[in-house]
Amino acid sequence: MSTATAKKKQSGRAVRPLKIRKDDLVEVIAGKDRGKRGKVIRTIPRENRVVVDGVNQVIRHQKPRPASRATPQTQTGRIVKLAPLHVSKVMLVCPRCNQRTRIAISFTPDGKRVRTCKKCKEYIDSV
Repeated sequence: MSTATAKKKQSGRAVRPLKIRKDDLVEVIAGKDRGKRGKVIRTIPRENRVVVDGVNQVIRHQKPRPASRATPQTQTGRIVKLAPLHVSKVMLVCPRCNQRTRIAISFTPDGKRVRTCKKCKEYIDSV
């Protein structure tokens, strides 16, 4: 199956919300940056990916181009960018117990939906 057909099939289904959100502290559990912790800068729910600060840095080589009115001078040479990671390669770090943990969804007594740490049973979201 080509990538074009795979993307068409993927775009047709409903996008489930990620349990990891922007500004969460996460730890990488697989890959070249295993063990590193960082803050989530951006989430991409459609692709099940997150961008984590200081993790999965890639180098892009930008050729110098003359500046004009339409395009101002951009940075050239070796540019370090942050590439997205699949959400299965990161785990949330609980702000209370400071351990990486899975996330449970529970409800407060007034019916509000919150994320809960599976290890210490405390709320991750502020209530």
